Amino acid sequence: MTPQPIQKDKFRAPFSQDDFAAALEEQNFAFQKGQAIEGTVFQHLAEGAYVDIGGKAPAFIPLREASLAPVEDLSEVLPLQEKREFLIIREENHEGQVTLSVRQLEIQQAWEELQQMYEEGKSLDVEVTGVNKGGVTVSCLCLRGFIPRSHLLDRSDLDALVGTRLTVNFLELDPENRKLVLSQKKAVQDTQFSQLEVGQLVQGKVSGIKPFGVFVDLDGITGLLHIKQVSQNFVDSIADVFTVDQPIAAMVIHLDATKNRISLSTKLLENYPGEILENMAEVMASAEARAERARKKHDFA
Repeated sequence: MTPQPIQKDKFRAPFSQDDFAAALEEQNFAFQKGQAIEGTVFQHLAEGAYVDIGGKAPAFIPLREASLAPVEDLSEVLPLQEKREFLIIREENHEGQVTLSVRQLEIQQAWEELQQMYEEGKSLDVEVTGVNKGGVTVSCLCLRGFIPRSHLLDRSDLDALVGTRLTVNFLELDPENRKLVLSQKKAVQDTQFSQLEVGQLVQGKVSGIKPFGVFVDLDGITGLLHIKQVSQNFVDSIADVFTVDQPIAAMVIHLDATKNRISLSTKLLENYPGEILENMAEVMASAEARAERARKKHDFA
């Protein structure tokens, strides 16, 4: 009978304690910076807390990284034995310990929330925290933002705004470069714009006169009355018809939400061509009734 080859696997040595330790070392506990991981806080210290993340050594979270908001009591933001998510901000040291952060994780989440609000066109409330030569700094979801002076409604005393809350809209959002620029003026304008509709009669004041038409201040937002929309008759010189600060009633004939453009018309209020050029006061005085008649006559859908 021909002898069979000996199978070496049958004579392998028992799995020793050293082998077990080596196997643990080979197991991928290589926690990486920027990785989100679950862990359980099991000990508080004056300078931070120890967290069990399943590694060969406890992880550590410094006090300054415990929350995006100021921390007065560590046990309130990181209760013992509570499992939660952390972000690794420093990889293993020589003892196998990684450094964690809740603050950096909350910063990421705050920028993501702002990005969603920006995409949805939402306004937000912020608290003014400081003043500089260009405007004011604000706190928004515990992140630092900036409102340029030109985008504040009240620019007379910026120091008086510190501690107050403002409703603002986005001017610039750049999470990668941590840049957040906001506008109080735009928030007001967007709110007012959203309340307008085509066919509506609006009241305002002439804020500027150009050869192609007049700009009308509608309580913080601006509409354009083009020269072709002034009267059913030809208008030779618009400066002969209007003056700056003159009260005016006009109908909204077009809205462009993407550019916040408002187109106005006064010729729709005329009973006959050229009436507004001959008797402006009468047209303005009975504008409500004239606008109602125009709405019935024209399709503003």
